[in-house]
Amino acid sequence: MDEPGDGKDDGIGLALRAGFCLLAVFLPLGLCLEVLHGFKVPVYLGSPMRRELWTLAHMHGNFLGLLLLAWAAVAPRWLAPADRLPVARWLRRGAVLLPVGFFLGGVGNSEGDPSLAILLVPVGALCLLVGLVLVLLRGGTRP
Repeated sequence: MDEPGDGKDDGIGLALRAGFCLLAVFLPLGLCLEVLHGFKVPVYLGSPMRRELWTLAHMHGNFLGLLLLAWAAVAPRWLAPADRLPVARWLRRGAVLLPVGFFLGGVGNSEGDPSLAILLVPVGALCLLVGLVLVLLRGGTRP
């Protein structure tokens, strides 16, 4: 019998990999932000916008990584195998685009405005919303 996340393209493996990758990137980012703050690095402390956006990237990346891991744990009991892959793709896209948009929005930002990469944030949020609506519509359909 096939186990969830055993390499088959059911979406659970995708969510697990993306969740752990997000945690592997954004947990150390938080540590780096603490170091930048501790050493009073002007590039970080000199721009309140950058500081806020990078903090948001750190928080969203960690939270969405955990969301993907939680979804991977619940999906085998909640969704039919055919419904898992589309949901996983939407959730994964959103979970990556949203924190990356916050981070890149703080790279090359002007004094009061983020860079244009901040436009990835609403796109990511929309992807997450589509994934969550699909979970609600298709959820509970596991035979």
